[in-house]
Amino acid sequence: MSNSQAWRAFKHRNYRLLYPASAMSNIGTWAQRVAQDWLVLELTGSAQILGIVTGLQFAPTLFLSLWAGSLADKFDKRKLLYITNLGAGLVSAWLGLLIVSGAVEIWHVYVAALSLGVFSALDAPVRTSFTSELVGRTDLPNAVSLNSANFNVGRLVGPAMSGFLILLFGTGPSFLINSFSYVVMIVTLTMINADELHTQKGAELGTKIRDALVYIRSRLDLTLVMLTVFFSATFGLNYQIFNALMATQEFKMGPAEFGSLGTFLAIGSLSGALIAARLESWRVPRRIMAGAVIFGVTLVLLSNAPNYLVYSIMLPFGGAIALMSLVSANSYVQTSVDPNLRGRIMGVYLLIFMGGTPIGSPMIGFLAGEIGIRATIAVCGTLTALAALILFVIFTVKRNAIGAAKAGSNQ
Repeated sequence: MSNSQAWRAFKHRNYRLLYPASAMSNIGTWAQRVAQDWLVLELTGSAQILGIVTGLQFAPTLFLSLWAGSLADKFDKRKLLYITNLGAGLVSAWLGLLIVSGAVEIWHVYVAALSLGVFSALDAPVRTSFTSELVGRTDLPNAVSLNSANFNVGRLVGPAMSGFLILLFGTGPSFLINSFSYVVMIVTLTMINADELHTQKGAELGTKIRDALVYIRSRLDLTLVMLTVFFSATFGLNYQIFNALMATQEFKMGPAEFGSLGTFLAIGSLSGALIAARLESWRVPRRIMAGAVIFGVTLVLLSNAPNYLVYSIMLPFGGAIALMSLVSANSYVQTSVDPNLRGRIMGVYLLIFMGGTPIGSPMIGFLAGEIGIRATIAVCGTLTALAALILFVIFTVKRNAIGAAKAGSNQ
């Protein structure tokens, strides 16, 4: 693919306008995630409570993603994004002010994590399906890859910035910076030109989420890709907890080193997203599953890193492999479904992608407290690789059987 093709989504004005605002929002989000983890450990020192807070933040996904996907198919996505960004910005500002004033308690963090989870669960299916309106179907695969690169620029900058802010000023400024990034996003949304959006006819109010579920069940490829994503995200994609506990408990490091781990991870994740933008031929089910197997194996290797330096060097490889697989899965799902069902299907996809976290995060926190973080990472990597391998075999066998049946009918 030529360089111009690798960046072709930027030919759309609305996409070019929203991209830097999204980058700022992603930086703020990752800065806050690091600050939130550090704040929990600062207030409690408990791996179990860290897992509970992470679970609370993702729990609303279980209940709201499907409904949010239905809303995305029915209503103006831009107006929905105004609401979600405003709500999340107010919550971040509230918690940041509590921290700066010295009044914060752990129950404040519980409330903020749950509230942010609600707005995130509503936002994600809308924002994801809005991409197709910004660039159209033809340029959607490229936009998905560039969005992942954007997300990982935030992961690259946000954690390191937050680590130094925590070192100098405490956790409060990271929350306040994130609240400001939501203001920037709201202002940018007002500048979108509605006439240039690639809109589909909205779903009728009588349509059901069940339509999306029936559609997915009828497609073996979508079903197995989504299951691969579920196991990878629920058990494998927990670097937020892995890094926090490895930095503090195994390597006895401070906030700057903890934040730097997020940056090292993001170097690999960003590289993986940029490579995925150029390898659209990878966006097929078998390669998605094979990538998930390799991702699980890298986690097992990571669990055996003997010191902070080796762990830091290994992180980018795990990040790159994970992102190449997950970007391919996201793009495959978005581009291979009925446009009138896309919002609801992405609601299902995001439920699967993030919905396991309320289950996985507390379990990981509990396991880390019982058997140690190294053994926990190894268990998570094994589960990720084994599940993806089984799904790979199922897909291959089914596809070969279908091919054989077609060949027999043609004879």
